[in-house]
Amino acid sequence: MPGLALHTEAFVLLRRAAGDAYQGFSVFSAAAGPLQILQRVPRRPTAGHLALDLFDEVELWLESGNQGRTWFVKEARLLARPAGIGRGYPALQAASALAEIVAHNPVSDEGRTAVAELLRTAFAALGAGHRPDLVYLKALYRFARDEGYPVKQEWLPALAEAEQAAAVEALNAPVAGQTAAPATIAHLRRQLEDYLRGRAEWRIG
Repeated sequence: MPGLALHTEAFVLLRRAAGDAYQGFSVFSAAAGPLQILQRVPRRPTAGHLALDLFDEVELWLESGNQGRTWFVKEARLLARPAGIGRGYPALQAASALAEIVAHNPVSDEGRTAVAELLRTAFAALGAGHRPDLVYLKALYRFARDEGYPVKQEWLPALAEAEQAAAVEALNAPVAGQTAAPATIAHLRRQLEDYLRGRAEWRIG
């Protein structure tokens, strides 16, 4: 059976063990959904070779010999690299947590474009130095809402009155300029994650 070819844009979410000759990654594509890819590690530096890194947005030319279960990178072109994420542990932690949630939980076919835009927005905000706790909370809420879970109708009303007010402010106001206490945002994050583990049976953490 002839191999498959795929040309797509994607976000690099996770690294996978792949042996000495290859680097393995989980990526997310708005057009194709989640993909498992392998990129050969050159023995010597090669002009024009792009070594994929976490949170990159890339254009990929892929081929598969096993009907799409695994794809090999023939060529890769960098579209965006939020390098600022790696300059601070809280940003790296937030980006990794969001990437793992997208990688480990199903995304509806009709929701792929929204998830890709969510990743683009969140990674750019984290790379630009915005508060990681707020960026993550807003991204997690938006992901759940866009996938059809009733976070506005169920999760928010179930919060205590003071928590509701803090959540509305955190979720609706721009990240820049918000002054919510980190402990408050951490509490809301735990509440939302617990809700999604139970209500949506999401794998988180």
